[in-house]
Amino acid sequence: MTTHFITAEIDFQETPSELLEAIETELKKQGEPLRWAVTSVDVEEQKATVEAVVTTVKS
Repeated sequence: MTTHFITAEIDFQETPSELLEAIETELKKQGEPLRWAVTSVDVEEQKATVEAVVTTVKS
């Protein structure tokens, strides 16, 4: 098992629950999220920056 620190930009969604789903979907593309946080928001670009720690299983 390997741990990685990643940063992702997520487009704003219509509702907070849709934003949560978009964040979780994007993080799962990189591995299994251990923890994550929205670290900045760009209102003009309508994007949120998320930093996360994910784990992956080596094959």
